[in-house]
Amino acid sequence: MKNSTLLGGLTPAQFLRDYWHKKPLLIRQALPGFKPLLSADALFELASRDDVESRLVTHFKQQWQMQNGPFDSLPSVRQKDWTLLVQGVNLHHDAADALLRQFRFIPDARLDDLQISYATDTGGVGPHFDSYDVFLLQAHGQRHWKIGASQDLTLVEGSPLKILKNFEPEQEFVLEPGDMLYLPPQYAHDGIAVGECMTYSIGFRAPAFQELGEAFLQFMADSIDLPGRYADADLKPSSHPAEISRGMLTQISDELNKVRFTDDDIAIFVGQYLSEPKANVFFESPARPLTLPRFTAALAKRGVALSRKTQMLYRGKHVFINGESFAAGRADKESLTLLADQRRLDPDAASKVSNDVLEALYTWYEDGWVVLA
Repeated sequence: MKNSTLLGGLTPAQFLRDYWHKKPLLIRQALPGFKPLLSADALFELASRDDVESRLVTHFKQQWQMQNGPFDSLPSVRQKDWTLLVQGVNLHHDAADALLRQFRFIPDARLDDLQISYATDTGGVGPHFDSYDVFLLQAHGQRHWKIGASQDLTLVEGSPLKILKNFEPEQEFVLEPGDMLYLPPQYAHDGIAVGECMTYSIGFRAPAFQELGEAFLQFMADSIDLPGRYADADLKPSSHPAEISRGMLTQISDELNKVRFTDDDIAIFVGQYLSEPKANVFFESPARPLTLPRFTAALAKRGVALSRKTQMLYRGKHVFINGESFAAGRADKESLTLLADQRRLDPDAASKVSNDVLEALYTWYEDGWVVLA
C-alpha cells in the first residue's frame, strides 16, 4: 500500500490486527486534499443507466421511502432529506476503480465495490448496521456520524429500510473531505448530511453460509455420478402398502452417501462463485477487434490490463476469471498469477507468455475482459 496516510499511519498488518472485525477507526485526512472523482451531475447520469444499481432514499414529512433505479428524474438538489446511493461506481469509472484498489491489502475475494452516496442537507438512510466491514470516505461537504456498538439490532417494523428501532450512539464525529471512518460488521451507525455532501463507501463481500451452501449444492449437481437405478429383486409382499420400507431407505441412503466432495471441489466452487460478475455487469467487446497477429504485436508494445469489471483469482493450479475456471501448468501459472495480482502485464511480461496464455488473452480481449494497456 503506497499511501501511508490511508490508515492513519498504521501499517495494513497493524490495522488488521487491532481494528479489522474488532472496533471502529476514525482516520483524519486519510486522503489529504481529496476531491470528488465524479460531479453530482455525472453521478446522476450513472443512476439513470440500466446497467448501474442505484437507490433513492427519501425522508420527506418524516416518512421513509426507497425506490430502485434507474432514475429519469430526481428530487431538486435544493430539497432536503434525500439520498441517492449508486453501487459499483468502480465498474464504470477509472479513478473510482483506482481508489478501490488502494484497499487491496484486503484480498480481492473480499473486496466488493465502491458505492457513492449523494445527500442533500439532513439527508441520510437512518440508523442501521451492515453485515460487512466498510470504510466511509468523505468526498465532498460534511457528514455528521453517530456510531455505537449496539447489542439491540431490532428493526423498525413496516419500514422499507432496515432502520434500527433502539439506536443508542456512543460516539459522534463530523467528517470533512479526506476523512475516513472504518466500521466493523454489525456496528450501528447513522450518517446525516450537513449541507450537500458525498460519501464514498468501500464495501467488502461477506456471503451468508446458507447462500454459499445452496450455491455449492447446485455446483456439485453437475459433477455427481451415480450410475444404476433403484431395484428390489428380493421384494416381499407388503401388509402396509403406504409405508416407505426400511430397505428402500437403506438402499437409497447407501447410494447418496457415495456423493463426496474434495478440497479441490471447494476451491473451484469458491473461485468461480467469487469471481462471477454481478447480474448487472455487462462487458463490451472492442468495436473493431484486432486480428490475433496485430493483437500479439500490440501486446508486446503496450502490455495488457484486466477490465475494471473483471475479477481474476487463483488457488493452487486453478485460475478463475469472471466465473470461469481452468487448471494452469507451472509456466503458465506464473504469468497468469502475475496478471491477477497486478491486474496488468507490462510489455516485457506480456511478450513472454506461452501460446496457450496468448490464446486465452486474445479470447478475453475479444470478450472485453482484458484491454490493451
